[in-house]
Amino acid sequence: MSRLVIVANRVPDPRERGASAGGLAVALKDALARRDSLWFGWSGGTAPETGTEPRLLRKGRTTYATLDLGEEDYRHYYQGFSNAALWPVLHYRLGIARFSREDWLGYRRVNAAFAASLAPMLRDDDTIWVHDFHLFLMAAELRALGCRQKIGFFLHVPFPPRQVFMGLPNAEPVLLAMAALDTIGVQTADDAENLRGALQAVGKPEAAERVGVFPVGIDSGGFANLAARRFRTREVEMLRASLVNRALAIGVDRLDYTKGLPQRIAGFGKLLERFPQHLSKITFLQVAPVSRGDVATYRALRRELDEAVGRINGQYAEPDWAPIRYITRAVARPTLAGYMRLARIGLVTPLRDGMNLVAKEYVAAQDPEDPGVLVLSHFAGASSELEGALLVNPLDPDDIAEALDVALTMPADERLARWKTMDAAVRTTTAAAWARSFLTALEGEAAAASPSKAESRRATGRRGTSRRAA
Repeated sequence: MSRLVIVANRVPDPRERGASAGGLAVALKDALARRDSLWFGWSGGTAPETGTEPRLLRKGRTTYATLDLGEEDYRHYYQGFSNAALWPVLHYRLGIARFSREDWLGYRRVNAAFAASLAPMLRDDDTIWVHDFHLFLMAAELRALGCRQKIGFFLHVPFPPRQVFMGLPNAEPVLLAMAALDTIGVQTADDAENLRGALQAVGKPEAAERVGVFPVGIDSGGFANLAARRFRTREVEMLRASLVNRALAIGVDRLDYTKGLPQRIAGFGKLLERFPQHLSKITFLQVAPVSRGDVATYRALRRELDEAVGRINGQYAEPDWAPIRYITRAVARPTLAGYMRLARIGLVTPLRDGMNLVAKEYVAAQDPEDPGVLVLSHFAGASSELEGALLVNPLDPDDIAEALDVALTMPADERLARWKTMDAAVRTTTAAAWARSFLTALEGEAAAASPSKAESRRATGRRGTSRRAA
């Protein structure tokens, strides 16, 4: 089997394992274990200039190759075009996106620099898998250097309707660059329809035919076992004791304006206002680690949440009860797994999300004898798979409040029936099945050969057409 080359904005620290690893590392664990691989990308560090010679570290069958970003490139490529322009546009937030010609030039410069550094390391029979919006131009840059290997691309975030995306300055060159790809993967059918429409609009119908749906999953069995093990640890016992037999609702999100956190807090406040029978009977724990704290938009969001939580706690708290517990520091994933198993309600209400694996983790974490209820945004990609969830409009605090009331009063037999439907979906569309289904579309059936073929066959989503077969 040929070597697999993963290209991503960030390369994981190979010393991090299991529960400490990042989301992409967990999702690709199965694919990397099956073959020799190279993982190429940014180290996470900065230097006066962007590096040209990658630092190499071998662990197991994977070589990690990293470059530092130049300080100017960090500002324009990462903070600028990737996070201030692409991120909001891809999440349907054109109105808050910030555009500058310098940021676009920095984005092009880093994609070209990454390609120039990677190209000499490639073998003729490598398979290249590029990940996410930071590297939309990567395949075209590699082709310009004469690379003819199979190149696939997966977009982990949503893709908006064509009219929204075309509001992005330089949208057309981004789309034209994607024509260099052999297989293009997205999370949902809506994302695929939107991206195909955009590619067709710029005269690339053949590239549109190579777009396929590959919903990302989790290691459901592993997370279920982790939650069961952590349920009796000291951290979870302390939380359980502090609740004093009250129900727990939990939200776990990076502090980001796409996650619908102000509306979620308002929805919980509406629950207490409109359904006073739940006063002093439920506690909401929101874990929201601060991200991009140096960006004004994120600082303003944190202030808004601080004020909203304080207002609701000030209005409804009792001497022995605070309605909302709010944590802005990271909590270890194993501990969160135990918290999720304890929670009667999982509250996952992003304004827009590619998939949202927290929703799937909440389902996997539940006690099969006494599961909780998932309250989920219509606009999370996971909503199309998790049919047993209570779906809400995340922009409507009253809708959230009503769903919370239903969840708190739901009979045990209905909770169990809903959970079984969702658990079956989470166990079918796993991270391993996602990786194998994408690589099968990119490389052909040989990529799926493994002892776990049955799981691969169960993977959902239409496969994209190979560029070479098109």
